[in-house]
Amino acid sequence: MGTWDVGPFDNDTAADFCGDLDAAAAVEREGIVCSALIRVIDNADYLETPESEEAVAAAALVAAHCPGGPPAEPVYGPKEPLPDLTGLRDLALQALDRVMTEPSELLELWDGSHGSSWRAKIRQLQKTLLPQPPGEQLQLI
Repeated sequence: MGTWDVGPFDNDTAADFCGDLDAAAAVEREGIVCSALIRVIDNADYLETPESEEAVAAAALVAAHCPGGPPAEPVYGPKEPLPDLTGLRDLALQALDRVMTEPSELLELWDGSHGSSWRAKIRQLQKTLLPQPPGEQLQLI
């Protein structure tokens, strides 16, 4: 596993996932993101690292389309445009919850090294993905 930092795109698996998105036809990209999220959500058994890393990257792509969301990684994220992924917010939240729930290999690996920084990144994505209460929505002038 090649991992160089705690961000959602800071590993080989996520970079490859983004490359696959770029290689896919534009009409297939949302389905690829959705499939990565569902694979993790539907796994009640031991969750392997590669599936988790793809799901975290997919959730980060969804978050990038949300108000106040961090932009996708400019170096390792997809280069080709993605459709509006905000309809996948709930799936992205569920996938991140699953990655953060045992049995999860990625969770175990991060518990051994820089776990608090990685968890903070995941919590930031989760916060971005939560719908904003009506009173807290930004008003455009």
